[in-house]
Amino acid sequence: MTDRYFDQLGAHFARKIYAGPKGAIRLAVLTRDLEEWVGELGEADQSLRVLDVGAGLGHISEWLAVRGHRVTLCEPSAEMIEGARERLDGIPSAYPVEYLQAPLQDLPQRGQTFDLVICHAVLEWLAEPAAAMGYLRQLVTPQGAVSLALYNRDALIYKNLIKGQFRKLKRNQLAGEGGRSLTPQQPLDPREALEWATSAGLDRIHQSGIRVFHDYMPEPFKSQADAQDVIEQELLYSRHPAYCHLGRYLHWWLRPANL
Repeated sequence: MTDRYFDQLGAHFARKIYAGPKGAIRLAVLTRDLEEWVGELGEADQSLRVLDVGAGLGHISEWLAVRGHRVTLCEPSAEMIEGARERLDGIPSAYPVEYLQAPLQDLPQRGQTFDLVICHAVLEWLAEPAAAMGYLRQLVTPQGAVSLALYNRDALIYKNLIKGQFRKLKRNQLAGEGGRSLTPQQPLDPREALEWATSAGLDRIHQSGIRVFHDYMPEPFKSQADAQDVIEQELLYSRHPAYCHLGRYLHWWLRPANL
C-alpha cells in the first residue's frame, strides 16, 4: 500500500465532499471546535503559527487566515494546491498564506514547529498512519496543539451492520476501492489511533464526532431534512457521550504530554 494523493480529482473531491450536507456538517463541527479550543493556546487576539497538513482545497486554512493566524498550507497534490490558491488568494487576511507542496513525512526535516497543526482526513490515506503521529508531534511546539480528524472504522462497521452487509464485514472489505473512490483506503480503529498518539507523546484533551447521525439516516428522511436543522442537531449531539463515538469522523484535540 502506498500513500494516496488527490491529483486529477480536485473537481470530484469538491463536488463529493464540500458541495453537499456532508461537507457542511464537517466544517460546522470542525470550526465550532476550533473556535472553542484554540483559546487554550493564547490570548483571543493572538496570531498563531498554523500548519494545515493535507489541506485539500483550503477550507480550514481560509477560516484560520481570516481570523488573523499565520497559515502555512501544506498539500502533496499540485491540483489541490492550485484549487486552494484560487480560494485563498485575495481573502482579507493580515498575513498571506504560505503554500508548501509536500507530504507530511517530509515536513519535520524542515526544522519548523507550529503553535497549531491541523491534520484533517489525512492519516486514513497513508500507508503508515501510526508513524504519522510521530511526525505531528515533531511539528508542534511544546505548548501547542494538534487538531486531528480521523476516519472512524467503528462508524463504518456500524453502517455496514445496519445495512445488513455481513459478508462484506466478514471479508473485512472496509477500504475504498478504485482510483476515484473517496472512501479512505485505511479506516482507523480509534483505540489503535489513540495508542499511536500516546506513544508519540500526545494526549487527547477533547473529542467530537463529525456526522454522528446524518450518514445513518434512511431515505426519504435524509433528502427531505432541512440542512440547517441537520447541522444544528449534529452540533448538539457531536459531543454527547452516547453518540460522539458514532461520528463518521472523530475530531481530537491533542496536546504534547509534557504540559
